[in-house]
Amino acid sequence: MVYGLNGEGLALLLNVKFKVFNLLKCNIFNTTYVKHFKLYTMSVNRRKFLGISAITAGSLGMSSSLFGRKLKETDPAEDLPEAIRSLSPQVADIVPISVAERKARIAKAQELMSQNKMDAIFLEGTTSCYYYTGMRWGQSERTFGVVIPAKGSLVYVCPKFEEDRARELILPAFGEEVRCWEEHESPYAVIVGIVKDRTVIHHSIGMEERVRFFIANGVKKEAAGFEVVDATPVTAGCRMIKSAAEIALMQKASDITIEAYKAAFTTIVPGMSQTLLSNNISAAFKKLGFSGGASVQVGKYSALPHGSITPQTIKEGDIVMIDGGTSCEGYASDITRTIVAGKPTQRQIDVWNLEKQAQDAAFAAIKIGAPCEQVDAAARAVIEKGGFSANYKLPGLPHRTGHGIGLEGHEWTNFVKGNKTPIAVGMCFSDEPTISIPGEFGIRLEDCVYIAADGAKFFSKQSISIDQPFG
Repeated sequence: MVYGLNGEGLALLLNVKFKVFNLLKCNIFNTTYVKHFKLYTMSVNRRKFLGISAITAGSLGMSSSLFGRKLKETDPAEDLPEAIRSLSPQVADIVPISVAERKARIAKAQELMSQNKMDAIFLEGTTSCYYYTGMRWGQSERTFGVVIPAKGSLVYVCPKFEEDRARELILPAFGEEVRCWEEHESPYAVIVGIVKDRTVIHHSIGMEERVRFFIANGVKKEAAGFEVVDATPVTAGCRMIKSAAEIALMQKASDITIEAYKAAFTTIVPGMSQTLLSNNISAAFKKLGFSGGASVQVGKYSALPHGSITPQTIKEGDIVMIDGGTSCEGYASDITRTIVAGKPTQRQIDVWNLEKQAQDAAFAAIKIGAPCEQVDAAARAVIEKGGFSANYKLPGLPHRTGHGIGLEGHEWTNFVKGNKTPIAVGMCFSDEPTISIPGEFGIRLEDCVYIAADGAKFFSKQSISIDQPFG
C-alpha cells in the first residue's frame, strides 16, 4: 500500500509510473521528451502537504513562530502551505545557449586537440555531448556517441535500427553525418574509420572521461597504430571556463533555489519528517516552474555530510541541514543552509559562527592565478584554529572545501589540497566547508561562486546568522 493514497490516487501514481516508463523507452534524455515529461508531472500533485501559517523567513530561530501549529500529515494534497501555493513560474527570462556559442565550443575543442596532439575525441551521448551539440542520448549497452575531429566536421555513431530517432534529435547546425552499425558489426571499427577519414597527424584518439571502458577498450583493439588517450584536457579545458551566458543560467538556478528554500523553510513544524520537508522543497521548485529538490538531515545526522537513510523527525532544538538545488537549461545550483528548529544553544551558535568564518576565509582566498588548494587551506586553518581536528579527521572538516559546478553539480575542478590548478576567470565553484561533530551535529554553509574579471562573486547571498539563513 502507498501511504496516504486512496484508490484514485494509487491509480494516478501508477499511471505516472507507466508514462515515465514509456518516456524512458523513448529516451528521456532528449530535451523534447523532458519538456513533455515536466509538463505532465507538474500538472499532477502526488504528495500530501500541510496547510500551515507562514513565518518570517528571517526569523526561523523564533520558536513561537516556527512551532505555531501541529503537523497534520493527512491534509489533502492540494492544501499546500500558503508560502508555497503563492509561488508562480519564473521562466520567462531564460535565454538558452545559442548555436553560435556551441559552435565556438567545438572550435575551442579542436584547438585544444591540436595542442594536446589528438586527432579526434569520442563522446558518448551524455553531458559533454550535450555541451557541444545540444543533444543528449544517454548510455546503454549499444554504442552511441559523437566523434569530434581536430579538423573537419563531427560525425555521430549510432545503432542502425535507431538511426531515424537519432536524426530527429540531432541538430543539423552541428553536423548531420550519421554512421551506423548493424547488430553483428563493430561500432568501434566505425569510430576508428571516422578518425581515419579525417586528417590523421598524431595517431591519437581521446576518450571523454564518461566513456565506458568496454567502448574505449574496443576502440583500442580496432585502432592499430593509434594511441587511445584521456580527452579530459579538451573537455575540461572547455567546460571549466564558463561564458557569460552559462553564468547567467547558473545565476537563475541559484535564484530559484533560494526562493524555493525561503518558501519551504516557513513550513517547518514540530513532528515534521525530513521527507515531508524535502517534499515541500520539491513542491516549491515545481511552483516556480523548475524540477529540483534537497536532502534534509536532522540533529546528529547532520554530522554526516551526505546524510543518512535513517528516517528522521524534526524536534525543537534540532539542527536542520538542507542541501540541494535545481538546474536551468542544464546548469546546476548547489546551496546548503543550516538552521536550528527553535532556539539555538550557545554551542550551536558558536560552531555555526566558526563555520561562517571558514566560508568567508575560503572566499577571501579565491584570487585569480592562485592555486585552487589555497582556498581549501584557508578554510581548514580557521576550523583548526577553532579547536577542531586537522587532515580530514573528526570532529572537523572531512572533505574538500569546494567543487567545480556547471552542467553537472560536481565537475572540474576542486578546492582541495594538492590541486595546483590556477584559478581563472570563468571558473565556478562551491564554497562549502563543513564542521562535522559525530554523534552531535554538523554545520555546513554552501554558496557557489563564479570568477569574474575583477575577482570572485557569490551567486547567492550568504546566510547572516543561525536564525537568518537568507541574506
